[in-house]
Amino acid sequence: MLALLVTIQIKPEFREAFLQALLEDARGSVSHEPGCLRFDVLQDQSDPNRVYLYEVYRDEAALAAHRQAPHYLTWRETVKDWFAAEPVRQYCTTIFPADGEWLAGKR
Repeated sequence: MLALLVTIQIKPEFREAFLQALLEDARGSVSHEPGCLRFDVLQDQSDPNRVYLYEVYRDEAALAAHRQAPHYLTWRETVKDWFAAEPVRQYCTTIFPADGEWLAGKR
């Protein structure tokens, strides 16, 4: 499995609209992408303008498909000017749960 941790700093004046758009992308990802196994949106408790994404994909092809999905493309276009800084992405390999547990839905 491929996990992605993303840190996003939002311009304060766009926070609510950004989060609404992001939730649409997250819902679309888990509902319409069989290769997207998890898409969590977290808000930093000390900075409400910082959000973290925790995404898990079956493989690189599933991540590539996510980046071409209509809901992602809409989100990306909608929020393109609302970032206070460039998002920071970290690519990870999952250890627990094991791959078979992700695929069996035991996450």
